[in-house]
Amino acid sequence: MASIVHSNTSVSLRPAPINPDWIIEGKPVARNAILSRSHDGTASTLIWDCTAGTFDWHYDIDETVHVLEGSVVVSEDNAPERRLGPGDVAFFPAGSHARWHVENYVRKIAFCRRTLPKPIELLVKTARRVRAISQPHRRPESMLGASLSP
Repeated sequence: MASIVHSNTSVSLRPAPINPDWIIEGKPVARNAILSRSHDGTASTLIWDCTAGTFDWHYDIDETVHVLEGSVVVSEDNAPERRLGPGDVAFFPAGSHARWHVENYVRKIAFCRRTLPKPIELLVKTARRVRAISQPHRRPESMLGASLSP
């Protein structure tokens, strides 16, 4: 039986150093804490913060971020810079690269998902399609729990 995991974003954060080869400017200090992790280890939620600095980030997982505090200017090749501040959400797919410029401080929630190897991903997509085709569609009235038939 699956259990719902509750967490709080005011947890203690531990050092999560940025790869020194990725740092372009400044001495950014990053910290994080894992808030939840899926049973199969392919998905996790964490809280992350960072002080001022500019650095490259290379994504080996899919990551969706929701900025809680502060701001960051994110840029990528062939695209205009984007400032992300409180309430903003951005998706960084596995294999992408972004340059992060934290002017003062940023705090975010990150929803991370490890991508499946292509053959397994194809099997999962095929299984979902087969399930969608093979399962009869529920009528709207049956979803309400009442029949509209006379």
